[in-house]
Amino acid sequence: VTNGGKTTLAEKLKKMLPNCDIISQDDFFKPESEVEADERGFKLYDVLDALYMDEMVKSIHNWMKSPASSVVATELPQNLNNMDDVYILIVEGFLLYSYEPLNELWNRRYFLTLPYEECKRRRSTRVYQPADTPGYFDGHVWPMYLKYKNELEEKASSIVYLDGTKPQEELLSFVYNDIIQELKKLRE
Repeated sequence: VTNGGKTTLAEKLKKMLPNCDIISQDDFFKPESEVEADERGFKLYDVLDALYMDEMVKSIHNWMKSPASSVVATELPQNLNNMDDVYILIVEGFLLYSYEPLNELWNRRYFLTLPYEECKRRRSTRVYQPADTPGYFDGHVWPMYLKYKNELEEKASSIVYLDGTKPQEELLSFVYNDIIQELKKLRE
């Protein structure tokens, strides 16, 4: 969900996890001139066609080929002995699970949710380039979130849904501990 805390969570995890890097879907938006508009004039940023998804997949594959050259080594948490050869890539974005070529790559999947009122409130405090036009949230952003969330609930499995209204530190602790458990399983 927009303004759910994806980037904040990813950045905090990067500081805590060994050999960790982030790829953000927001870095793959097409220029405004290439983004289609609907009949109301709303730029359709909340669709896959507004993004260079093939480039994003390429970036992920390039990182996977040579993760050590991308990351800055992080001091390992004490509960992760002998993990200096483990590399973690966090991919964060709002349409990741809707793009089929990415779905074979995930070890863990998290999906932040927010209720309508909180999402709208948070969105109104942000400045976007280009700026949201009047009615854009209700006319495009929220309906697209609901569409993709419903599709996801119908077809995707192994997704951990997170309540974006919970305190950041609580979400961070939960995801961090979940990743640590996943790393331990991978080491066994």
